[in-house]
Amino acid sequence: MFTAVPAPDDGFWHTLVGRRSIRRYTEAPVPRPLVERLLTAAIWAPNAHNRQPWRFAVTTEPARQQQLARSMADYWQQALAADGVDPNVIGRRTAISCERISSAGALVVGCLTMADTDHYPDAGRQQLERHMAVQSTALALGNLLLAAHHEGLGACWMCAPLFAPDRVREALDLPADWEPQALITLGYPAESRMKERKPLAEVVVWR
Repeated sequence: MFTAVPAPDDGFWHTLVGRRSIRRYTEAPVPRPLVERLLTAAIWAPNAHNRQPWRFAVTTEPARQQQLARSMADYWQQALAADGVDPNVIGRRTAISCERISSAGALVVGCLTMADTDHYPDAGRQQLERHMAVQSTALALGNLLLAAHHEGLGACWMCAPLFAPDRVREALDLPADWEPQALITLGYPAESRMKERKPLAEVVVWR
């Protein structure tokens, strides 16, 4: 499977196609000024009505990271047990997840708030407004991932906060209106990964 990329030697394209989900990191700390550079890239993402509904919770404290990891793992264990998953499988899955979160140099939890968005009298349009906030937050986190790769960091998007938002709010002491959407682990890469993309012919229609 191969997808042709225009101008592969150009810096922008190098960043775009070189980014991968990195899950293993060295023990080197991630400096706060560098994380702030990534967050600056995030807040310059396009967004609906320019309401900027994104919010970010950042931690580089191992104890806080472990607390978050354990709390989400506890929820996941209960959910998997209710699904009838083998206890040994549950143990392996949750242990891997905890390790990834606890060993990262920094964590960024991307959240959204509806505080500054438009409000409608009907549920249909209000739900669409929330969809726009979700899309806007995702665009911001996409910028952050690209910036991380550009700056020499590895990063990985984890959707786990969607399943246990209350656990995330409690562990990170977040405001009640912050809705956790994704957890981004950050660190200096201790692995390399290669992936392909489907050719355009499989995913594009021209009309």
